[in-house]
Amino acid sequence: MCSGSFAKSLGITLIPLAILCVLSNILLFFPGGLVIDDNDHITKEVWYFGGIMGSGVLMTLPALVFLGLKNNDCCGCCGNESCGKRFAMFTSIIFAAVGVLGAGYSIIVSAVAIHNGPMCLYTNGTTELWTNPFVDGDYLNNHTLWKDCTAPEGIVTWHLTLFSMLLVMGLLQAVLCAIQVINGLIGAICGDCCGRCGSTDGAV
Repeated sequence: MCSGSFAKSLGITLIPLAILCVLSNILLFFPGGLVIDDNDHITKEVWYFGGIMGSGVLMTLPALVFLGLKNNDCCGCCGNESCGKRFAMFTSIIFAAVGVLGAGYSIIVSAVAIHNGPMCLYTNGTTELWTNPFVDGDYLNNHTLWKDCTAPEGIVTWHLTLFSMLLVMGLLQAVLCAIQVINGLIGAICGDCCGRCGSTDGAV
């Protein structure tokens, strides 16, 4: 497969992932699927916009660049140094690095959020207060602690599910962008269609 075609397939994959990350981050602003009156009751990591900025907006830049790498015929530029195919593939490496950084940011925010747990109405005996009771991460192994978060209902599951999705999708995005770094290097060094250019030398 030509490096331009392969880059386009990566771009096609990254676009829906970016959209899903944005939607996941937006849903986190509605803990348990509810509208919260006080923004202080929303987990602070949600406000870092890992899914919206990191795996969303920043990821659309490399995705669109990858999609645009295959606008022309794959081998139409072979032997024509002015066509800029190699330079385009080299440029895609820079945008792929931007994608890795964006995904990395989302991964870090998601991992920290999973470790710290959600903000919730914590009940300890007769005392109730909005806090983040799981900052030590123990709740991941001790599910009996989850019942101490009395509101919003199902907040721990909501928190873990959405941030886990962001973590997994961020990892997948980082891998795809890293693959494009290698693909871009190949395209920059030997051209968009390595191994097929020679077959077109005598073409009319």
